[in-house]
Amino acid sequence: TIERIGSGGMGEVYRLRDLTLDRIVAAKVIRRDRSGVATSPAEFLKEAKSLALFSDPRIVRIFVCRTDTDPAVIIMEFVDGFELGRLATSLEFRQRAKIMKDVCEAVQHAHDLGIQHRDLKPSNIMLDGALSPKILDFGLSDGNAARGHLRGTPSYIAPEQLDPARPIDARTDIYSLGVIFYELLCGATPYSGSTTDVLEGVRTGQPKLPVELDARVP
Repeated sequence: TIERIGSGGMGEVYRLRDLTLDRIVAAKVIRRDRSGVATSPAEFLKEAKSLALFSDPRIVRIFVCRTDTDPAVIIMEFVDGFELGRLATSLEFRQRAKIMKDVCEAVQHAHDLGIQHRDLKPSNIMLDGALSPKILDFGLSDGNAARGHLRGTPSYIAPEQLDPARPIDARTDIYSLGVIFYELLCGATPYSGSTTDVLEGVRTGQPKLPVELDARVP
């Protein structure tokens, strides 16, 4: 283990050196809450299976999943770069649009396989030195229209995710992509304030135009 590099809803992520093949990898270790209860290994395995379906350079590759260990762990490609949100505002608008095009095509690939990410946000998209994106964290991915409500990050969730009576489908990811692009263009998400304020904004759907927040936006 070299260092802890982040955490998500399901686990802690570490940078490791593979001593057998002498390469750097990332490991996602299943999270335990304060009472010692871990995320379901079945949920953890579902994320690994989703990642294993991909052969897309814009989606992080998985090498191995171990659910017979304690804790369970997914070993995957280590992306040496920066979160999209940290670099976006320093890029030209054409560069931002090119990155979004790549991300959209990768998400389309996921949809073609019947997988919806359902937690798309800038912190789940890494950029390497060539500004090529890598989508991470398929922990909430699913294809079941009746599952996944009230989960995700408030600023990026779609209105139908707030209503268990409404189905979730590929359009949920498209909504999140729209929020991400909005943020890349003008440096802010469509709705801000408390969680209650943000969720009310998502429900009512009356955002300002990006150009109202940044006059430079084309």
